[in-house]
Amino acid sequence: MYLVLVVAGKEFQDGLRNRWVVAIAFILALLATGLAYFGSAASGQVGFSSLSSTIVSLASLAVFIIPLIALMLAYDGIVGEDENGTLLLLLTYPLSRWQLLCGKMFGHGLIMAFSTLTGFTTSACIMAIFSDELQWLDMLAPFSVFIGSAILLGWVFVAIAYVISTTVTEKSKAAGIALVVWFLFVLVFDLGLLGILVSTEGNVDAKWFPYLLLLNPTDIFRLINITYFADQQLSGLMAVVEHARFSIGSLMGGLLLWFLIPAVVAWVSFSRRAL
Repeated sequence: MYLVLVVAGKEFQDGLRNRWVVAIAFILALLATGLAYFGSAASGQVGFSSLSSTIVSLASLAVFIIPLIALMLAYDGIVGEDENGTLLLLLTYPLSRWQLLCGKMFGHGLIMAFSTLTGFTTSACIMAIFSDELQWLDMLAPFSVFIGSAILLGWVFVAIAYVISTTVTEKSKAAGIALVVWFLFVLVFDLGLLGILVSTEGNVDAKWFPYLLLLNPTDIFRLINITYFADQQLSGLMAVVEHARFSIGSLMGGLLLWFLIPAVVAWVSFSRRAL
């Protein structure tokens, strides 16, 4: 375990040195604050207002940006070392493959967790300071759920990035696959489900259709933050969950499972990788 922490610490230090941590935190804080302030501009109003609409809007933002950042951060974790010729050198140390993989994955997970926590906490503090309606105590619980689920979402895509990185042999190919994966999970999957609804004119089994959303970690993340506000008006694809109310605990468990499965697949793939 000590060697895993050593590798993780090295990855985190590299993130600090390369300004990944600062850049991610700044981007998240800036976009979250801007979206919260100007989110109601279309209706002729600006400012920090409804907490529920703010969290749901921030969840919609995080669905797009967190998976992309996580994939771009970790896609070259293994294949990059291999292409640079340093992977063999690392494995000459008293370090097993699983320790190297877990350490690098944990390090990138720490970067995502620290940056997400810093960025969104900064945004929440700005909202509380400059808003007359949003109070510290009222924001604590919903923002804790939001930030916790956002961290889990980042870890899911870090694990998926390592599946890609341990499978391919070229860093350029890994980058391309990472972008395709982001596109599929963030855009194509929901468009496909909407296509089913439209083609069937809504005549689908309301009992099982909502469970299809659990096949996409980004939808689970949105469900967590929508479910927290039970009175939130649902629209679009999320409206189908009205027939199947999920608990926040079960949805968090679903995100955790989405992290564990790719992590195991990445370990199996790396253990079989030819050097």
